[in-house]
Amino acid sequence: MPRRFLDTSRLSLENFRRELASVDALPQLCLLAVISGALTGIIMIAFRELIDLGALILMPNGHGEAFESLPVAVRTGLPVVAVTLIGLGLGWQKKSARRLGISHVIERFSFHQGVMARDNWLNQWWVGIVSLLGGLSAGREGPAIHLGAGASGWIGELLKLPHNSLRVLVGCGVAAGISASFNTPIAGVIFAMEVVMMEYTLTGFMPVMLASATGAVITQLHFGSAPAFMMPGVIEPRLLDIPWLVLMALAIGVMAGGFIRLVRLGEHLARLPWFVRLLMAGMLTGAVACFYPQVQGIGYDSVEAILTGQAGVDVLLALALGKLFLTAITLACGVPVGIVGPTLVMGAAAGALFGLGATVLLPSMVGEPNLYVMMGMAAMMGAVLQAPLAAIMALVELTHSPDIILYGMLSVLSATLTARVAWRTQGFFVMTRQGSTQHPLQQPLMQALSRVGVGAVMDRSVTVTAAVITRERARVILDARPTWLLIHRQTDQHKADREPGKAPLALLAADMARALEEKDQAGVDHEDSIDLMEIPGKRLELAPIDLQATLSEAFACLDDQRVDALYVRHITAPMMHRVSGIITREAIENYYH
Repeated sequence: MPRRFLDTSRLSLENFRRELASVDALPQLCLLAVISGALTGIIMIAFRELIDLGALILMPNGHGEAFESLPVAVRTGLPVVAVTLIGLGLGWQKKSARRLGISHVIERFSFHQGVMARDNWLNQWWVGIVSLLGGLSAGREGPAIHLGAGASGWIGELLKLPHNSLRVLVGCGVAAGISASFNTPIAGVIFAMEVVMMEYTLTGFMPVMLASATGAVITQLHFGSAPAFMMPGVIEPRLLDIPWLVLMALAIGVMAGGFIRLVRLGEHLARLPWFVRLLMAGMLTGAVACFYPQVQGIGYDSVEAILTGQAGVDVLLALALGKLFLTAITLACGVPVGIVGPTLVMGAAAGALFGLGATVLLPSMVGEPNLYVMMGMAAMMGAVLQAPLAAIMALVELTHSPDIILYGMLSVLSATLTARVAWRTQGFFVMTRQGSTQHPLQQPLMQALSRVGVGAVMDRSVTVTAAVITRERARVILDARPTWLLIHRQTDQHKADREPGKAPLALLAADMARALEEKDQAGVDHEDSIDLMEIPGKRLELAPIDLQATLSEAFACLDDQRVDALYVRHITAPMMHRVSGIITREAIENYYH
């Protein structure tokens, strides 16, 4: 009875995996998305509670960003201590384990089919906490996205799901991470689709929306439904504000492009030892924090001070320019910190400065000052990430004011275009990874093929056989009506039935049937065997590919191995596998067309 239950469970899981290989496996993906969102929400609660616990120990009033209340020597030395701990913790590990945050998630999504690295995920926990409590100019959204994407991806890896569904799960983790951090579920969806997945499809949208909503529900049950920023009043925009908003957006676009270029200084700083670069970032942060501690941490408390009009002009300049410089240099020096939170703070300060300037110059043309603050936040986020739609949706959800959509569109798009044209930037995460080359997910062919697993397109009608077989064996094979014969080049028939050799060939079963029929008609009775390597027919060189792979992986493998077909293998035990099917280049091309 237990054995029958295990066999039934294994069969159900196999069918579940097979359905997920298809492009329209929405019910299955939606189920996994709910699990992904709930898990990410729980992880975000744990991450934020650990930060709050550290704040209770370090900060006089227990507030996570109360660096202003610390003695000057303490807040100046904290960043140096933080980078020292990060250097000691990551220095003995391989360089690939130091890649954290959103850039790492995009790398794994784009080049590793969403398979997340465990060492990087574990490092993200403590590095994110140390960065925030240590007073570095850092955000919590990058760690949230990495932690959510990693945990969600592991659900798929645990179940050995095909890579096309694994990629959707990673997108679900990204959306739930943003949603749980900001309490903005729609912005989380758009961010995942626009920045990480770089596509808008129904198959991607619905699971990602479910995960984002689930993550928001879980965190709201624990932290409440208040957004990341509390607006002091209702914002009422006016058409007279548009010229000043556009002018502000142009300036913020220049700032955003300059931020990305500063980060790319890391290519030149790479000649210095890594630990020296870390100390440089920590000392520079400490030096600025000696006079303006507001630049430390995420800076959400500073945004609240700006919204309530409690920030002076010198503080606004420090937040707009000083925080921009420190965040960029910290990243350029190799410290893996999040950037979404700091960009919002920079934008808020820049917007407040423009609002004050407009009020002094032309008070009759300027409306609500907080309009400029919120528009500045959205404009900086959209310009740095080159994700205008995500920035606009975040703006609407944070303000709960649909009346500002028009003004948000003008501000965000003006800043985004300015950064793109003036500085020739393609977005922070594209520019810092690929330079001027095209992102792989911006290629329509690879994007379409990444949505489908090989299991949905491969020909399952395959029989593995040795090269030389008896006529009786040939007839038994033909009775099963296979389309393809996968020819093993060894003579051990029993082993050939289980798995192929290192360089198998594919032959159409119809060619063997034709050869067998010709031998029968010719009356060749003295030959009891048939050599599949000698009979007339077209034989295809094969290379292996895993059942979890996507069509984009199969397409790349065909080019790399210079073969015309692949045999799809399913690992059943360590060092053992079975053949699940054959996929040809023609089958992939037919699917795409």
